[in-house]
Amino acid sequence: MNRHVFSWALIAAAIVFGADAARAVNLEAAPDAPLWAHFGADALLFLHIGGGAVGMLSGVASLSTRKGGRLHRIAGTVFFASMLIAYAIGAGVAPFLTEGQRPNFVAGIMALYLLLSGWMTVRRPAKTAGMFEIAGLVIAVAVAGAGALFMYMGAQSPTGTIDGSPPQAFILFAFAGTVAALGEINLLVRRGIDGGARVARHLWRMCFSLFIASGSFFLGQMQVQPKWMRESALPFVLALAPLAALVFWLVWVRLAGGRRIAARPAQ
Repeated sequence: MNRHVFSWALIAAAIVFGADAARAVNLEAAPDAPLWAHFGADALLFLHIGGGAVGMLSGVASLSTRKGGRLHRIAGTVFFASMLIAYAIGAGVAPFLTEGQRPNFVAGIMALYLLLSGWMTVRRPAKTAGMFEIAGLVIAVAVAGAGALFMYMGAQSPTGTIDGSPPQAFILFAFAGTVAALGEINLLVRRGIDGGARVARHLWRMCFSLFIASGSFFLGQMQVQPKWMRESALPFVLALAPLAALVFWLVWVRLAGGRRIAARPAQ
């Protein structure tokens, strides 16, 4: 219960504080804003970037270590905590920026939801289902609906985009939201899952959450990368790497011992 309270309190704090501190693009306070607002915007930006950087590094470490082992659990905990901070700030601040941020807001909510639900899948006992999954179902349906709505709005827009993004970009929202919603329905109908199904749920949600971060950085912030990197396929490889890892580990769980991992207690 305490973990739930802390998580939602952090998200709420990011939204409330972001409304005042982040009044312009890229978390920069307006020139006439008070000193505390400039400090707050800088702090949010530092935490957002720092949390994302630590999260991506710890995510790689978590994917590279033995599943269920001590190093995996440590790296996973660091990944969860750092990405929780980065996603909460990103989703909380996006609605208050001066440029269109609707896709970024929905992406932040989706990443937060996948992170929290993936984490709680292995932190709670097997065969557990309840209000957390019902809330998750509502969020997943909302994300899928937002994706479909953005695709329609983009197709009808004179510019052919929504806040600079083409309709095709929102297929990700519709797809991930639909898959996540079906997963919540399956879990609720079965009143919980265990074994390989529980491990697979944890894997795909955490990996997809990491993919949102890697895609946002390597494909969405290419201007900060060196020229040689921008002119190569490396940003695409790095952005898609979490999906490749997801496929590998899902196959491994299916064929070679996912139940052994699921049997190990979370610590």
